[in-house]
Amino acid sequence: MKLTALAAPHFDLAVTLDSGQTFHWEPHGVGFVGTIGHCALHIEQRGDELLVPRGAEEIVRHYFALDHPLEEICTSLPTDAAMVAARDYCRGLRIMRQPLWECLASFITSSMKQVAHIRQMSRALRERFGERLTENATKIYAFPGAERLAQATEQELRACGLGYRAKNLLATAQLVSTGAAELEVWRDLPDDELRAQLCGLPGVGAKVANCVMLFAYERLRAFPIDVWIERVLKDQYFPRARKLTPQRLREFCDSYFGEHGGYAQQYLFHHARKTTPRRRRARKSLRGASPLASTRSLR
Repeated sequence: MKLTALAAPHFDLAVTLDSGQTFHWEPHGVGFVGTIGHCALHIEQRGDELLVPRGAEEIVRHYFALDHPLEEICTSLPTDAAMVAARDYCRGLRIMRQPLWECLASFITSSMKQVAHIRQMSRALRERFGERLTENATKIYAFPGAERLAQATEQELRACGLGYRAKNLLATAQLVSTGAAELEVWRDLPDDELRAQLCGLPGVGAKVANCVMLFAYERLRAFPIDVWIERVLKDQYFPRARKLTPQRLREFCDSYFGEHGGYAQQYLFHHARKTTPRRRRARKSLRGASPLASTRSLR
């Protein structure tokens, strides 16, 4: 396997892949193996460079958003203590540009699941329905397209560990495969209209819609609020508030974190996920069990 160097300043590959944006990349040797669309890749990082298969430079640069002016983005974030701590902890974490359908389907399956479980479901879907690819003799499977999943049965999807999510994934796959939901066309919509279209799909609420807007449509102002982020916001920004409505939280995040709110959210989420003691996590999980549980849980 011939690898070529790709400049990647202000980027941490391992941190980005572990931040709850994507769920299929696996450690392999000194790097990672995974797919970008139907392209199987082995990627390594050495300092400020990525080592990628020759000919894959542009697709990797685009996927990991290496063109985002990360230092400028970090400088634009608020300077309160919580945000600064999260920003400094997450140095090199970039918001990725994922394939639309893969991102949407992944987050539809993520409701009420921990990251480890989401990864298991993603692997099961790929192995059962995806195209088999290889990278340096390593078996890798592409994420199945909407057309392929639309042909599956709900029982087949449940066999991949999806549970009740199978019905929603199947229904959305059918809408996308028939053109009733035109994901590519929606790229041109303003944020509010895009969010409304996504929320009209089975299994998609505001939280999942904002994840897809951020991680696939590159709407960097999108600020997904799940149970975990809601706790972070309440602890750090509203410690004395007895009751906060979802609307008030949304309005606060939009005005306070601004045009790069998605980066702020991802840094706050990842920092809390990695630094909160396990005992405190467990206590909060017991107190906060809810149908609105995180799409990207604590582990």
